[in-house]
Amino acid sequence: METKLVFRRITINDIDALMNIEHASFTLPWSKDAFVRELTMNPYAYYIGIEMENKLIAYAGVWLIVDEAHITNIAVLPEYRGKKLGEQLLSYLLNLIKAKGAKSATLEVRVSNVVAQNLYRKYGFLNGGIRKGYYTDNYEDALVMWVKL
Repeated sequence: METKLVFRRITINDIDALMNIEHASFTLPWSKDAFVRELTMNPYAYYIGIEMENKLIAYAGVWLIVDEAHITNIAVLPEYRGKKLGEQLLSYLLNLIKAKGAKSATLEVRVSNVVAQNLYRKYGFLNGGIRKGYYTDNYEDALVMWVKL
């Protein structure tokens, strides 16, 4: 029997599960306060999650300002990686922002994160430039990527 995935908007009630995914996924996790502000005060922010058996296992965030989207985060709990959930989430997110009027999307990704870069390229993202020393944990550069929708 295949387990059903539920894609849904993240709410403030998901904050603890969201923080669990964030801390398991990033060396520079966002703070709880940052996510509370995103979910309650940022009118441009949309956060989408994947739920499986009533458990939030992945999420993605985007800011949509007029017709330009900035993807802030995509994260999957480590035990669920390798199942194409990140790809499903990216696809869902791109369809959502297109439906909301986005004409382009951008994101930053660590220059060392080739797996993520390859996923983004699969969806048409192109290299747009380098942000030197973007990640403050190790001052790694970020690759800026763009896609026309």
